[in-house]
Amino acid sequence: MAEPGHIADDAMVYVHNGPSNQYRIITRIKSGTAVEILKRDPKTKYVQIRMPKGKIGWVENTSVDRGDSLSVRLPKLQSSLEKSQAMVKQQAIQIEQLQAESNSLKEENGAYTQNVEQLQATIKDLNFQIESSDETNLMRWFTHGGLVALGGVILGLILPYFPKRRKRKDDWF
Repeated sequence: MAEPGHIADDAMVYVHNGPSNQYRIITRIKSGTAVEILKRDPKTKYVQIRMPKGKIGWVENTSVDRGDSLSVRLPKLQSSLEKSQAMVKQQAIQIEQLQAESNSLKEENGAYTQNVEQLQATIKDLNFQIESSDETNLMRWFTHGGLVALGGVILGLILPYFPKRRKRKDDWF
């Protein structure tokens, strides 16, 4: 079973004809080259590989890594990084917009809060005026009624002292 791999990214590796350095070197392969790992020899710790052009050879186990090489992963990572940076810039712009909107909403909220406080103060003043006007109206009516009663008493005391009119005696009938 072949599995993807690559030659380690730190060296140029010699490829042997068999599973040890006792075998003849058939070629050398650059670091980062993609290969297929065909099998491993646990005794000699060599790995049989298939190179890009189809040649098969053996290299040391430490010279082969599984997966893609840095030369393959790096462009993918760079494009992913660029996408992430673009997304971060977009999000930063959105954050600024949301903060500006939040600040304006806070200002509006503060204005509304002040307006509510002013209206509540006006309501208290009007309620106080209504309560006090009821009392003043009551006092005014009480005062007027008292004055009318006092006038009636005084008039009642003074009227008997006025001279009475005498009736004329006309005998025309």
